[in-house]
This record gives sequence, C-alpha cells and structure tokens, in this order.
Amino acid sequence: MPVLNRAELSRTGVIFVALLFMMCATAAVAREFRAADTQSEDYLTVQALRYMGALIAERTGGRHEIKVFHSRQLGEEKETIEQTRAGAIDLNRTNVALIGNFVPAMSVLAMPFLFRSIEHMQKVLDGPIGSEILGSFEPYGFVGLAFYDSGARSIYNAVRPVKSVADLKGLRIRLQQSELMSEMIRSLGAEPVELPYGQVLTGLANHLIDGAENNWPSFVTTDHYKYAGYLALTEHTMSPEVLVISLKAWRSLSADDQTTFREAAQRSSRFMREKWRDLEEQSQRKAEVAGVTIIRNVDRKPFEDAMAAIYAKAGRNPAAAALIERIRKVE
Repeated sequence: MPVLNRAELSRTGVIFVALLFMMCATAAVAREFRAADTQSEDYLTVQALRYMGALIAERTGGRHEIKVFHSRQLGEEKETIEQTRAGAIDLNRTNVALIGNFVPAMSVLAMPFLFRSIEHMQKVLDGPIGSEILGSFEPYGFVGLAFYDSGARSIYNAVRPVKSVADLKGLRIRLQQSELMSEMIRSLGAEPVELPYGQVLTGLANHLIDGAENNWPSFVTTDHYKYAGYLALTEHTMSPEVLVISLKAWRSLSADDQTTFREAAQRSSRFMREKWRDLEEQSQRKAEVAGVTIIRNVDRKPFEDAMAAIYAKAGRNPAAAALIERIRKVE
C-alpha cells in the first residue's frame, strides 16, 4: 500500500469533501413534481403528462420525476390553477378559457369562432404567435411549456335538437368558470350556468342543467352522452389546452433542467396530438351507437353574428385586438 505524504493527504481530503458536497447538492435539488389534471386516468392529457414525466426521469437519471394527479384529485380546475400560481402545485394542464382569468392573452385563444379550422389553430400555436403567448405567462406566476390539442367544442343537451340560435333560447347550459364563456352562451339566448367540471354529470342526471358544451372525447369519457341525447356541431371554440409550471417550481430548476422540462413538454404535445384524432373518432362512434342525435347541418353564420358584441368588447383592448387580427391573418 502506498504511503501518502501530508500534502497528498490534504489534497485527497479536499477532493473527498468536494465530491461529498456535490453529492449532497445533487440530492438536495432532486425532487418529485406534482402535476394536476382534472381528466380521468386514461384520458390523453393524463397520458401525455406521464409521457413527459418518463422523458424527464430518463434524461435526469431519475433525479426528477413527475407524479400525475388525475380525476380532480387536487381539486377542480379553477382551484388547481390558483394553487399552481401559489406554488402549491408544480405543473397543471388546463383549458385556456379558465387560465385566461389570470393570463390575458389566453382569453383571446378562447374567443368563439376565432379559428377557421383545427389546422388553422395548429398553425397559429406552432408558430411565432404560439411561442409569444407561452412566453407571456411569467408576470402572472406561471411559465407556459406547451399547448395540447383539445379539438372543437360543441353544444349538447337533453331537451331538443339545436339547429339554430333560436333552438338554444332558455336552455340552461353548463360552461367553464369563465366570464367570456358566460357572455358567449348568453349572446346565443341560453342561460349560462358556471359549474365545476366534476359536477356536470350530476347536474345532467338530476336535470339541474339542460346541457353543456365540450369536445367529443370529454362528452363520452365523462358519460355525459348518456344523459344528453342531442349534440349540435356548433364547434364554437377550438381553444387548446395549455401545460404550465408554477414560477416557483421553474426557478428551482437549473438552466439545463429547464431546457429538459421544456423539450419534454413539447414532445408530450406531439405525442398527444398524434393520438387525439383517433380518440375523437372513437368517441363519436360510441355516441352514435348509443343513440345520440348528432346535428351536423348547423348554420354557423347566425352563431358567429351573435358574437359581435363580444368582439367589440375585446376590441377595446389594443393588445387583444392586435392579437385577434394577427391570428385571423394566419393562412
């Protein structure tokens, strides 16, 4: 065995202490991030969050992990957004209409009849406008990571087929807890009922509400189709979902880890988009087999015309007006 002199022993001690400090520092920043999603365990956004978590665990050698709390385990969507803003929840998948109550640019994406098609929406979100919007979250306590597809939202009810604006008159329609969505349904002559997502099925079953509005997968996976036998393809909004991380959690990450999280989020977005269309088709077939009456020949023009006051109000905000104009110009 070699005999170390005093200088060598000193150097060895310094190296050992440095290595020990590095190990402790690494252990100190390793953590499990809590992610909230109100959808059920098998829903695509939940799968996308788990896919993102697997990528992050792999790229950080297991140092960082994501635990996904689905099915409203951490509360309804409005509650989880507030908790994410406060830093009590790390990551959150939410609809733009709800987080638009906190982040102004997101309310623009929720505007009714803004996007001409799903392809138009994707082109906007995948381009400079989408990047700018994701970059606008920090002043409000979040960091925008990625958009998830959410298809087109249509109106369904248990009372009668809706083929025109007049058919909506007097119907009690559940909406997200969003002032914009309430204004939209009121403009169509129906009565808006702001109700947490988890209470919609009970509301339909007990006739507390006449109907609601959502995309195909949500209509079916929640069993709403069993109580609301008429779905009109109004496709009034094509607003996406958005994945955010709390500013507190974001600042706890190193620059390299921030890059890892952002890249993993973008990959999870592509993963989700590839599977979304198949899920829409499966959901539509299931509703048809169950006997849901689907009204496909909805004349959208009167619905769009009814939104004039909403767009006039939005136009009073120069930033919102400019963003709407830029989105409409995207070909």
